[in-house]
Parts: sequence; structure tokens; C-alpha cells
Amino acid sequence: MSASHDELDSRAQATTAQVVRWRRHLHQHPELSNREVHTAALIADELTSLGLDEVRRGVAGYGVVGVLRGGLPGDRVIALRADIDALPVPDLCGVPFASHVVDQNYPGGPFPVSHACGHDCHTAMLLGAATVLAGMREKLPGTVLFVFQPAEEGPPVGEKGGAREMLAEGALDDPEPTMAFGFHVTPYPKGYIGYRVGNQFGASCLIKIGITGQQVHGSTPWMGIDPLPAAGAILTGIGQIYRQVSAFDPVTVSIGHVEDVGRFNIIGQSVTLWGTIRCSVEADMGEVQQRVRTLAENSAQAYNCSATVEFLQDVPAVHNEQAWMDAALPTFRRVAGDERVVPTGATLGYDDVSEFVNKYGGLYVTLGVQDAELNAEGMPVPVAGGRGLFMNHNPHFYADDDTLVTGVRLHAQVAYDHLTGVIVPK
Repeated sequence: MSASHDELDSRAQATTAQVVRWRRHLHQHPELSNREVHTAALIADELTSLGLDEVRRGVAGYGVVGVLRGGLPGDRVIALRADIDALPVPDLCGVPFASHVVDQNYPGGPFPVSHACGHDCHTAMLLGAATVLAGMREKLPGTVLFVFQPAEEGPPVGEKGGAREMLAEGALDDPEPTMAFGFHVTPYPKGYIGYRVGNQFGASCLIKIGITGQQVHGSTPWMGIDPLPAAGAILTGIGQIYRQVSAFDPVTVSIGHVEDVGRFNIIGQSVTLWGTIRCSVEADMGEVQQRVRTLAENSAQAYNCSATVEFLQDVPAVHNEQAWMDAALPTFRRVAGDERVVPTGATLGYDDVSEFVNKYGGLYVTLGVQDAELNAEGMPVPVAGGRGLFMNHNPHFYADDDTLVTGVRLHAQVAYDHLTGVIVPK
């Protein structure tokens, strides 16, 4: 470890209390995708206070990009990315700073709102890294972009947003990154960095299935066409689609929301099913989509209904190249310790950071933040007397504040090592 690495760690440690304060404030005041008004204002104000060369506001809605040009000559540009939006999920994690926010106006709402995916941690840790690196700018060759991305969870249907929209608006065109980097907090042992060569996260799309019948009074169903039996048949059939593709490349099709326009004594005209497809191998997406379409259209027809199927908000897989990982593993091990940097299995979660990594090259990994240990098979299990394990998007999801400084160090050390030519694919 060089003197500069030591200074990065020392400066990161000094940010700990402020990073925790940022995280707790953000956790208590979450905002849904494409509505991150106050979150973006806080980020932009904090970046401005650091004296960055440029702070770009209002990118792809409420995105913020901070530009820090180092004091030494250098052509490399690293984009450090954090997502900033929350979820329509109640907060049951049991902390004093739990969210009590309810968004009354969000499409489909009202919704309770919480950071049940940990984006509050991501935002606070990247602000901490910006603080560290801004304090060492005279020792940095090249440029750091601090990319705070809105709508990672997906904007409301019909709205644009997320990483793809940031790219479409040219948010990272000048200067263009030579590496994109980020990480996601997970229910894994605290301070562990998980990595995977290949697809770290799967490919994804949103499904909208509209089933149309004929509305009628509940006392005379033969006088109309009930769309609910068709919806039930589609729901049952979707649970079998995984058996129609290779069992060695996992896929899942899940329906998370059923929208009906009927009443207890009215058979409604239509039913809408909302769901998601996830594929561990991106090339399987087209086949799975076609099987969903075939199932929906023919099941509806069997009940004298009609169905329309739309696939929206497609997100490519997050893919880590071997050459990038080989270059970065020594940095990861310096940050977390050799025994705390471990390979992980594939996941069907998605993250549109893939748009940045695909375009510029780079890496995306995970950071454990819960009371866990690894069993003999390398799987996380709860620690006796701890808070348990809760997956992202669960109302009980939590993150340990003491782990946040590890995330600050991870961003700062990766940025420095890329700018100085250590983390580059050979």
C-alpha cells in the first residue's frame, strides 16, 4: 500500500460520521423513481460545497453528475455510479430513522416509500468518496465523474428515465469515461466484497399483459365474458415456463401486480397483469418473451377473451469481463482483506448500471452489510444473536452503518488505481 492509499483510507475514515448522517437522512426521506427532487438537491449542494469543477443538475430527470479534474496530467476518466431512488415498500427495518413517507400522487399509488434496496447507502458512500477524492485532487491524474443516477428501479410506465436516459442526454460525453464502477449492498457478511466474472446480474424486462372480456353484472355471468379465469390460467401457466427452456441457464417469470376494474358484484371489462422476466443468459430473453406471448394470447382465447402483451423497460445483463476483474482484485483485497473478497453465484436481480459498464468497460460488485457469515457451501447464513438476513426489496431489509466506510474506501481506492494505471484490462 502506497502513501497515497494510506491517505485515501485516512480521509475515508474521517468521513464516517458524515456519511452515516447522510445515509440516515436519505433513509428517512426516500423518493420514488423520477421523483427524487430533494435527494438530488442534497447531492448537488454537497458536491458544490466540495468545490468540484462542475456539478450537472437535472440530468435525465433528477440525476446529478459531479466532475472532478485532478491536479496531475492524465487521460483516464472513471465514472463512479450510485443510484438514488427508493421503492414503493413499507419500512419495517426497525431503526429510529425509519421512513414514514407515503407518496400520495405517484402513478398507481398512494404508496409507502422506503430505501428497501439500499440506495440510501449507495448515495451516502459516493458522497463520502467525493469528499475524499476532492481533498486529494492535486494528487490525482485524470478525471473522476460522480454519477448519481435516478430511476434505477424503473420509471413509471410511459416515462423515460434511468441509466439509458442519462446516456441519451449525453451526460457522460465530456469527458467520456475509460471505466465505470459501482457496487450494490446485499444481505451478505458485513464488509465482504462479492464478485463474479461473467454476468453478475441478469437481463430483465417488464411485462404488461392486458386481458379484455365483456363487463356484466355478477348475477348474470353468461351475459358477458369474464376476464378473470383467463388471468388465472395465464398466472398458472407462467409458473411452468421455466420448464420450457434449459434448466442449466436459470430464468424466472414473475407477476407482481394484478389490476382489476371490477367490483364485488361486477364482472369487469379487463384485467392487467404486471410482471418481470429475468434471464441469467441474455440471449434467452427473446425465447422467453415469445413463450409468454403465446401463453397469454392463447389462454385468453380459450376463455373467449383477447390479450395484448407488451415488453417494456428492457435492461441488459451486468457483465464483468475477466481482464477487468483480474486487474481490480488486488484493490478489492486491499480494501476488504483477502478472506473477505469472495466469488458469488449468479443472480437474477438486475441493475441498469449495465448500460454504463457495457459502453465504457468496468466492473460492478456487491458489498455485504448484514449480520451474516458464510457456511461451508459459501452461502450467507444469519449470525446467532444478529438481526437476521433480509433480501433487498423486503420491508425488513437493513444495512449496517459501520460498513459504509468500507464502501467509501472501495470507491476511492478503485478510482485512484484506475487513474494511476493499476486497474486497466491487460
